[in-house]
Amino acid sequence: MALKASPQDQALLLDLQALDTKLAQLAHRAKSIPELAELSALNSQAVARRQILAERRGLSENVQLELSRIESDVKIVEARIARDSERLQGSSSVKDVAALEQELTALRKRLNDLEEIELTVMERLEESQGAIAETVAELDTIAGRISEVEAARDAQLVVVNAERETAEAGRRSIEVKVPADLLALYEKQRSRYGTGASLLRGGVSLASGVKLLENEMQAIRAAAPDDVIMCASSEAILVRTDESGL
Repeated sequence: MALKASPQDQALLLDLQALDTKLAQLAHRAKSIPELAELSALNSQAVARRQILAERRGLSENVQLELSRIESDVKIVEARIARDSERLQGSSSVKDVAALEQELTALRKRLNDLEEIELTVMERLEESQGAIAETVAELDTIAGRISEVEAARDAQLVVVNAERETAEAGRRSIEVKVPADLLALYEKQRSRYGTGASLLRGGVSLASGVKLLENEMQAIRAAAPDDVIMCASSEAILVRTDESGL
């Protein structure tokens, strides 16, 4: 049996469809806020800089370990120089003195070499720490910009959400007035085809923008006012009003 609904009830579907279209637009707006693209780019930059920071910290730790080993070697050589110097002062053996002096000469050369290496490593450590500070500053800048963009995004979402809540409240107030079977058909067609109801204006189904053929118009004219008619082009419920050109 064909579905029946009063013209007034069918007309309610146009208001419902208008609100559903509005809600879909608002959902699209929420997903298309320009700040979202910038946030995505900024977060990608932050991830990349954090990776660089981790690498630079790892490099700095390695240089610090290298410096610690060299400083340990320096202390060992300095201790041996101090020990041999003390032994030299207390030795009366020509042979021992000659051996100690030779060893001291080698130790002082070794100490000089180590100190030069130590200076080079200290310079590398300073450079690596500078690179870390630079990356941290970059991350701070990115974080600051993210906070600004998030605030702008949230401000826009407040507007969108307020409009959505208004539209949802309006939808609920209309939904309760529509007969259950008519509402079920509307929801079914909307979920399948994107549009649940279409106004017939001047012989054109606004959902599809298609002008109905004369034989289709004749069939609609012959239908009872409470007959629920489907649009052949959009599969939506075709709602007739004084604008329909019948």
